[in-house]
Amino acid sequence: MQYRKFGKTGVNVSALGFGCMRLPVTDPKDGSSIDRPEAKRILRDAIDKGLNYVDTAYPYHNGESELFVGEALQDGYREKVYLATKLPIWFVQKKADFDRYLNEQLQKLQTDHIDMYMLHAMDKGRYQTMLDCQLTDCLDQAKADGRIRYAGFSFHDDMDTFKTIVDAYHWDFCQIQMNYIDVNNQATIEGMEYAAAKGLAVIIMEPLLGGKLANPPKQVAKVLPETKTPVEWALDFLWNRPEVSVILSGMSNAAQAADNLLYASRSGIGMLSEEELELFRQAKEIYDTKAIVPCTKCRYCMPCPFGLNIPELFESYNQTATKGMKEASAYYASLEVKADACRKCHRCEKECPQHIPISDTMEELARVFAEA
Repeated sequence: MQYRKFGKTGVNVSALGFGCMRLPVTDPKDGSSIDRPEAKRILRDAIDKGLNYVDTAYPYHNGESELFVGEALQDGYREKVYLATKLPIWFVQKKADFDRYLNEQLQKLQTDHIDMYMLHAMDKGRYQTMLDCQLTDCLDQAKADGRIRYAGFSFHDDMDTFKTIVDAYHWDFCQIQMNYIDVNNQATIEGMEYAAAKGLAVIIMEPLLGGKLANPPKQVAKVLPETKTPVEWALDFLWNRPEVSVILSGMSNAAQAADNLLYASRSGIGMLSEEELELFRQAKEIYDTKAIVPCTKCRYCMPCPFGLNIPELFESYNQTATKGMKEASAYYASLEVKADACRKCHRCEKECPQHIPISDTMEELARVFAEA
Protein backbone atom coordinates (compact mmCIF):
# COMPACT_ATOMS: atom_id res chain seq x y z
CA MET A 1 0.00 0.00 0.00
CA GLN A 2 1.10 3.52 -0.77
CA TYR A 3 0.39 6.25 1.79
CA ARG A 4 -0.21 9.98 1.43
CA LYS A 5 -0.23 13.04 3.64
CA PHE A 6 -3.65 14.00 4.96
CA GLY A 7 -3.35 17.73 4.46
CA LYS A 8 -1.83 19.66 7.36
CA THR A 9 -2.86 17.09 10.00
CA GLY A 10 0.36 15.09 10.08
CA VAL A 11 -1.63 11.91 9.44
CA ASN A 12 -0.72 9.48 6.64
CA VAL A 13 -3.59 7.65 4.95
CA SER A 14 -3.69 4.84 2.40
CA ALA A 15 -4.04 5.95 -1.20
CA LEU A 16 -7.19 3.82 -1.38
CA GLY A 17 -10.07 4.21 1.06
CA PHE A 18 -13.00 1.84 1.54
CA GLY A 19 -16.32 3.55 0.81
CA CYS A 20 -19.21 1.79 2.55
CA MET A 21 -22.08 3.03 0.37
CA ARG A 22 -21.99 0.17 -2.15
CA LEU A 23 -21.38 -2.90 0.01
CA PRO A 24 -22.42 -6.36 -1.25
CA VAL A 25 -26.11 -7.04 -0.62
CA THR A 26 -28.22 -10.20 -0.49
CA ASP A 27 -31.14 -8.54 -2.30
CA PRO A 28 -30.35 -6.04 -5.09
CA LYS A 29 -33.77 -4.44 -4.62
CA ASP A 30 -33.20 -3.85 -0.90
CA GLY A 31 -30.29 -1.53 -0.15
CA SER A 32 -30.40 -2.36 3.55
CA SER A 33 -29.76 -6.08 2.99
CA ILE A 34 -25.97 -5.93 3.44
CA ASP A 35 -24.32 -9.32 3.03
CA ARG A 36 -22.57 -8.88 6.36
CA PRO A 37 -20.27 -11.95 6.32
CA GLU A 38 -19.02 -11.21 2.81
CA ALA A 39 -18.75 -7.47 3.34
CA LYS A 40 -16.81 -7.98 6.57
CA ARG A 41 -14.47 -10.44 4.88
CA ILE A 42 -13.73 -8.00 2.04
CA LEU A 43 -13.25 -5.03 4.36
CA ARG A 44 -11.01 -6.83 6.83
CA ASP A 45 -8.92 -8.33 4.04
CA ALA A 46 -8.35 -4.84 2.61
CA ILE A 47 -7.29 -3.58 6.05
CA ASP A 48 -4.95 -6.55 6.43
CA LYS A 49 -3.36 -5.48 3.13
CA GLY A 50 -2.69 -1.94 4.36
CA LEU A 51 -5.87 0.05 3.70
CA ASN A 52 -6.39 2.34 6.69
CA TYR A 53 -9.27 4.66 5.72
CA VAL A 54 -12.92 3.58 6.07
CA ASP A 55 -15.77 5.91 5.08
CA THR A 56 -19.45 5.55 5.94
CA ALA A 57 -22.43 7.85 6.56
CA TYR A 58 -25.72 8.00 8.43
CA PRO A 59 -27.99 7.24 5.40
CA TYR A 60 -25.86 4.68 3.56
CA HIS A 61 -27.64 1.36 2.95
CA ASN A 62 -30.82 2.81 4.45
CA GLY A 63 -29.09 3.45 7.76
CA GLU A 64 -27.43 0.03 8.04
CA SER A 65 -23.92 0.95 6.89
CA GLU A 66 -22.76 2.51 10.18
CA LEU A 67 -24.10 -0.48 12.12
CA PHE A 68 -22.22 -2.83 9.81
CA VAL A 69 -18.99 -0.86 10.04
CA GLY A 70 -19.23 -0.85 13.84
CA GLU A 71 -19.49 -4.65 13.80
CA ALA A 72 -16.81 -5.18 11.15
CA LEU A 73 -14.22 -3.09 13.00
CA GLN A 74 -14.35 -5.21 16.15
CA ASP A 75 -11.54 -7.64 17.05
CA GLY A 76 -8.87 -4.95 16.87
CA TYR A 77 -9.69 -3.56 13.42
CA ARG A 78 -10.95 -0.23 14.74
CA GLU A 79 -7.44 0.57 15.96
CA LYS A 80 -6.00 -0.08 12.49
CA VAL A 81 -8.02 2.51 10.58
CA TYR A 82 -9.05 6.13 10.37
CA LEU A 83 -12.84 6.05 10.57
CA ALA A 84 -14.92 8.64 8.73
CA THR A 85 -18.63 9.37 8.88
CA LYS A 86 -20.95 12.32 8.30
CA LEU A 87 -23.55 14.42 10.08
CA PRO A 88 -26.91 14.17 8.25
CA ILE A 89 -27.22 17.94 8.11
CA TRP A 90 -30.59 17.81 6.30
CA PHE A 91 -32.10 16.57 9.59
CA VAL A 92 -30.52 19.33 11.66
CA GLN A 93 -32.98 22.01 12.79
CA LYS A 94 -31.25 23.33 15.91
CA LYS A 95 -27.78 23.35 17.44
CA ALA A 96 -28.58 20.52 19.87
CA ASP A 97 -29.24 18.16 16.95
CA PHE A 98 -25.50 17.98 16.30
CA ASP A 99 -24.78 16.20 19.58
CA ARG A 100 -27.84 13.99 19.23
CA TYR A 101 -26.74 12.61 15.86
CA LEU A 102 -23.03 12.43 16.68
CA ASN A 103 -23.67 10.49 19.89
CA GLU A 104 -26.02 8.15 18.04
CA GLN A 105 -23.35 7.53 15.42
CA LEU A 106 -20.69 6.83 18.04
CA GLN A 107 -22.99 4.21 19.52
CA LYS A 108 -23.78 2.63 16.15
CA LEU A 109 -20.08 2.55 15.23
CA GLN A 110 -19.14 1.09 18.64
CA THR A 111 -16.37 3.63 19.19
CA ASP A 112 -15.58 6.53 21.51
CA HIS A 113 -14.38 8.79 18.71
CA ILE A 114 -14.63 9.39 14.99
CA ASP A 115 -11.38 10.31 13.26
CA MET A 116 -12.79 12.26 10.31
CA TYR A 117 -16.22 13.81 10.87
CA MET A 118 -18.01 15.66 8.09
CA LEU A 119 -20.99 17.85 7.47
CA HIS A 120 -22.63 15.75 4.77
CA ALA A 121 -23.33 16.87 1.18
CA MET A 122 -22.88 20.57 1.75
CA ASP A 123 -24.47 23.02 -0.68
CA LYS A 124 -25.81 26.57 -0.47
CA GLY A 125 -28.82 25.61 1.62
CA ARG A 126 -26.90 23.40 4.03
CA TYR A 127 -24.20 26.02 4.38
CA GLN A 128 -26.92 28.31 5.69
CA THR A 129 -27.99 25.59 8.14
CA MET A 130 -24.38 25.39 9.29
CA LEU A 131 -24.41 29.11 10.02
CA ASP A 132 -27.89 29.24 11.57
CA CYS A 133 -27.25 26.29 13.90
CA GLN A 134 -23.67 27.31 14.76
CA LEU A 135 -22.37 23.91 13.68
CA THR A 136 -18.76 25.03 13.50
CA ASP A 137 -18.94 25.74 17.26
CA CYS A 138 -20.24 22.20 17.66
CA LEU A 139 -17.31 20.83 15.65
CA ASP A 140 -14.88 22.75 17.86
CA GLN A 141 -16.52 21.37 21.01
CA ALA A 142 -16.53 17.81 19.68
CA LYS A 143 -12.83 18.10 18.85
CA ALA A 144 -12.10 19.53 22.29
CA ASP A 145 -13.90 16.71 24.13
CA GLY A 146 -12.35 14.01 21.93
CA ARG A 147 -15.44 12.71 20.16
CA ILE A 148 -13.95 13.69 16.80
CA ARG A 149 -10.34 14.23 15.74
CA TYR A 150 -10.63 16.11 12.45
CA ALA A 151 -13.46 18.18 10.97
CA GLY A 152 -14.43 18.40 7.32
CA PHE A 153 -17.30 18.49 4.86
CA SER A 154 -18.42 16.63 1.78
CA PHE A 155 -19.69 18.73 -1.08
CA HIS A 156 -22.15 18.84 -3.99
CA ASP A 157 -22.68 22.30 -5.51
CA ASP A 158 -20.76 24.85 -7.59
CA MET A 159 -17.20 26.11 -7.22
CA ASP A 160 -18.11 29.52 -5.80
CA THR A 161 -20.11 27.88 -3.02
CA PHE A 162 -17.24 25.47 -2.42
CA LYS A 163 -14.74 28.29 -1.95
CA THR A 164 -17.15 30.11 0.37
CA ILE A 165 -17.45 27.04 2.58
CA VAL A 166 -13.68 26.42 2.54
CA ASP A 167 -13.12 29.97 3.79
CA ALA A 168 -15.83 29.81 6.47
CA TYR A 169 -14.00 27.62 9.02
CA HIS A 170 -10.61 26.12 9.89
CA TRP A 171 -11.38 22.80 8.19
CA ASP A 172 -8.97 19.88 8.26
CA PHE A 173 -10.27 18.29 5.06
CA CYS A 174 -12.93 18.21 2.37
CA GLN A 175 -14.50 15.44 0.32
CA ILE A 176 -15.37 16.17 -3.31
CA GLN A 177 -16.62 14.42 -6.41
CA MET A 178 -13.82 14.21 -8.96
CA ASN A 179 -12.86 12.08 -11.96
CA TYR A 180 -11.55 12.78 -15.44
CA ILE A 181 -15.06 13.76 -16.56
CA ASP A 182 -15.95 16.05 -13.62
CA VAL A 183 -12.90 18.33 -13.75
CA ASN A 184 -15.11 21.35 -14.43
CA ASN A 185 -18.14 20.14 -12.46
CA GLN A 186 -19.08 20.88 -8.82
CA ALA A 187 -15.93 21.76 -6.82
CA THR A 188 -13.80 21.50 -10.00
CA ILE A 189 -10.05 21.08 -10.32
CA GLU A 190 -9.66 24.77 -9.49
CA GLY A 191 -11.60 24.31 -6.26
CA MET A 192 -9.54 21.26 -5.33
CA GLU A 193 -6.33 23.23 -5.81
CA TYR A 194 -7.78 26.09 -3.76
CA ALA A 195 -8.59 23.81 -0.81
CA ALA A 196 -5.23 22.04 -0.93
CA ALA A 197 -3.39 25.39 -1.00
CA LYS A 198 -5.07 26.22 2.30
CA GLY A 199 -3.79 22.98 3.85
CA LEU A 200 -6.95 20.92 3.58
CA ALA A 201 -6.68 17.23 2.84
CA VAL A 202 -8.72 16.32 -0.25
CA ILE A 203 -10.73 13.11 -0.29
CA ILE A 204 -12.09 11.96 -3.63
CA MET A 205 -15.50 10.34 -4.05
CA GLU A 206 -17.08 9.08 -7.28
CA PRO A 207 -13.70 8.43 -8.95
CA LEU A 208 -15.48 6.15 -11.43
CA LEU A 209 -18.53 8.40 -11.86
CA GLY A 210 -20.86 5.90 -10.21
CA GLY A 211 -19.24 3.01 -12.09
CA LYS A 212 -19.62 4.56 -15.54
CA LEU A 213 -15.87 4.85 -16.04
CA ALA A 214 -15.34 1.19 -15.18
CA ASN A 215 -17.18 0.33 -18.37
CA PRO A 216 -17.07 3.51 -20.44
CA PRO A 217 -18.64 3.95 -23.89
CA LYS A 218 -16.67 2.14 -26.57
CA GLN A 219 -15.55 5.38 -28.13
CA VAL A 220 -14.06 6.49 -24.79
CA ALA A 221 -12.48 3.12 -24.08
CA LYS A 222 -10.66 3.24 -27.42
CA VAL A 223 -8.82 6.42 -26.40
CA LEU A 224 -7.20 4.90 -23.30
CA PRO A 225 -4.54 2.23 -24.06
CA GLU A 226 -5.30 -1.38 -23.16
CA THR A 227 -2.12 -1.53 -21.06
CA LYS A 228 -4.38 -0.71 -18.09
CA THR A 229 -8.02 -1.38 -17.33
CA PRO A 230 -10.46 1.55 -17.58
CA VAL A 231 -10.69 1.47 -13.77
CA GLU A 232 -6.94 1.80 -13.28
CA TRP A 233 -6.73 4.64 -15.78
CA ALA A 234 -9.50 6.50 -13.95
CA LEU A 235 -7.88 6.02 -10.55
CA ASP A 236 -4.42 6.92 -11.83
CA PHE A 237 -5.78 10.20 -13.18
CA LEU A 238 -6.53 11.15 -9.57
CA TRP A 239 -3.53 9.55 -7.85
CA ASN A 240 -1.33 11.54 -10.22
CA ARG A 241 -2.45 14.75 -8.46
CA PRO A 242 -0.45 15.98 -5.43
CA GLU A 243 -3.62 17.47 -3.88
CA VAL A 244 -5.33 14.08 -3.52
CA SER A 245 -4.95 12.42 -0.13
CA VAL A 246 -7.20 9.37 -0.57
CA ILE A 247 -9.56 7.99 -3.20
CA LEU A 248 -12.72 6.32 -1.94
CA SER A 249 -14.02 3.30 -3.80
CA GLY A 250 -17.31 1.57 -3.06
CA MET A 251 -16.20 -2.01 -3.53
CA SER A 252 -19.11 -4.42 -3.92
CA ASN A 253 -17.17 -7.68 -4.27
CA ALA A 254 -13.81 -9.26 -3.55
CA ALA A 255 -12.59 -8.96 -7.15
CA GLN A 256 -13.10 -5.20 -7.18
CA ALA A 257 -11.23 -4.88 -3.88
CA ALA A 258 -8.33 -7.05 -5.08
CA ASP A 259 -8.00 -5.04 -8.29
CA ASN A 260 -8.14 -1.68 -6.52
CA LEU A 261 -5.58 -2.74 -3.93
CA LEU A 262 -3.25 -3.75 -6.75
CA TYR A 263 -3.75 -0.44 -8.54
CA ALA A 264 -3.13 1.47 -5.30
CA SER A 265 0.12 -0.42 -4.73
CA ARG A 266 1.60 0.99 -7.94
CA SER A 267 0.15 4.50 -7.66
CA GLY A 268 2.11 7.69 -7.17
CA ILE A 269 2.09 11.46 -7.53
CA GLY A 270 3.23 12.55 -10.99
CA MET A 271 2.89 9.04 -12.40
CA LEU A 272 1.33 10.16 -15.72
CA SER A 273 3.06 11.71 -18.71
CA GLU A 274 1.78 14.78 -20.55
CA GLU A 275 0.83 12.49 -23.43
CA GLU A 276 -1.30 10.36 -21.11
CA LEU A 277 -2.97 13.43 -19.58
CA GLU A 278 -3.89 14.54 -23.09
CA LEU A 279 -5.66 11.20 -23.61
CA PHE A 280 -7.92 12.00 -20.64
CA ARG A 281 -8.82 15.32 -22.20
CA GLN A 282 -9.74 13.54 -25.42
CA ALA A 283 -11.75 10.91 -23.53
CA LYS A 284 -13.69 13.63 -21.71
CA GLU A 285 -14.58 15.38 -24.97
CA ILE A 286 -15.98 12.15 -26.37
CA TYR A 287 -17.80 11.25 -23.16
CA ASP A 288 -19.44 14.66 -22.91
CA THR A 289 -21.08 14.11 -26.28
CA LYS A 290 -22.45 10.72 -25.19
CA ALA A 291 -23.62 11.25 -21.60
CA ILE A 292 -27.26 12.32 -21.33
CA VAL A 293 -27.97 12.17 -17.59
CA PRO A 294 -25.08 12.69 -15.09
CA CYS A 295 -26.46 10.14 -12.60
CA THR A 296 -23.87 8.42 -10.37
CA LYS A 297 -26.32 5.84 -8.95
CA CYS A 298 -25.82 7.09 -5.40
CA ARG A 299 -29.52 6.27 -4.80
CA TYR A 300 -30.14 9.29 -2.57
CA CYS A 301 -33.32 9.70 -4.65
CA MET A 302 -34.65 6.31 -3.58
CA PRO A 303 -37.11 4.95 -2.69
CA CYS A 304 -39.52 6.64 -5.08
CA PRO A 305 -43.07 6.78 -3.66
CA PHE A 306 -44.40 5.75 -7.07
CA GLY A 307 -42.09 2.77 -7.50
CA LEU A 308 -39.68 4.11 -10.11
CA ASN A 309 -36.14 2.77 -10.02
CA ILE A 310 -34.71 6.16 -10.90
CA PRO A 311 -31.02 5.22 -11.35
CA GLU A 312 -31.87 2.25 -13.58
CA LEU A 313 -34.27 4.32 -15.69
CA PHE A 314 -31.49 6.84 -16.22
CA GLU A 315 -29.13 4.00 -17.11
CA SER A 316 -31.52 2.86 -19.83
CA TYR A 317 -31.69 6.41 -21.17
CA ASN A 318 -27.92 6.82 -21.21
CA GLN A 319 -27.60 3.55 -23.11
CA THR A 320 -29.41 5.12 -26.05
CA ALA A 321 -26.20 7.10 -26.62
CA THR A 322 -23.59 4.60 -25.53
CA LYS A 323 -25.02 1.27 -26.75
CA GLY A 324 -27.78 2.13 -29.19
CA MET A 325 -31.57 2.25 -29.09
CA LYS A 326 -32.15 -1.48 -29.48
CA GLU A 327 -30.13 -2.48 -26.43
CA ALA A 328 -31.37 0.51 -24.42
CA SER A 329 -35.00 -0.34 -25.23
CA ALA A 330 -34.48 -3.92 -24.05
CA TYR A 331 -33.01 -2.60 -20.80
CA TYR A 332 -35.93 -0.20 -20.38
CA ALA A 333 -38.45 -2.96 -21.07
CA SER A 334 -36.92 -5.08 -18.29
CA LEU A 335 -37.77 -2.43 -15.69
CA GLU A 336 -41.02 -3.10 -13.89
CA VAL A 337 -42.15 0.54 -13.46
CA LYS A 338 -41.70 2.81 -16.44
CA ALA A 339 -40.87 6.52 -16.58
CA ASP A 340 -44.46 7.57 -17.26
CA ALA A 341 -45.34 6.55 -13.69
CA CYS A 342 -43.57 9.70 -12.44
CA ARG A 343 -46.03 12.12 -10.81
CA LYS A 344 -43.57 15.01 -10.49
CA CYS A 345 -43.67 15.13 -6.70
CA HIS A 346 -40.08 16.48 -6.82
CA ARG A 347 -39.09 14.67 -3.60
CA CYS A 348 -36.19 13.01 -5.42
CA GLU A 349 -34.90 16.30 -6.79
CA LYS A 350 -34.44 17.69 -3.28
CA GLU A 351 -32.07 14.80 -2.51
CA CYS A 352 -30.10 14.57 -5.77
CA PRO A 353 -26.43 15.60 -5.27
CA GLN A 354 -26.11 16.12 -9.03
CA HIS A 355 -29.12 18.50 -9.13
CA ILE A 356 -30.70 16.57 -11.99
CA PRO A 357 -34.19 17.82 -13.01
CA ILE A 358 -35.50 14.29 -12.51
CA SER A 359 -39.22 14.91 -13.12
CA ASP A 360 -38.67 16.67 -16.44
CA THR A 361 -36.10 14.07 -17.47
CA MET A 362 -38.57 11.25 -16.76
CA GLU A 363 -41.10 12.91 -19.06
CA GLU A 364 -38.46 13.16 -21.80
CA LEU A 365 -37.31 9.59 -21.17
CA ALA A 366 -40.85 8.23 -21.44
CA ARG A 367 -41.34 10.08 -24.73
CA VAL A 368 -38.06 8.77 -26.22
CA PHE A 369 -38.87 5.15 -25.47
CA ALA A 370 -42.51 5.51 -26.52
CA GLU A 371 -41.36 6.79 -29.91
CA ALA A 372 -38.80 3.99 -30.14
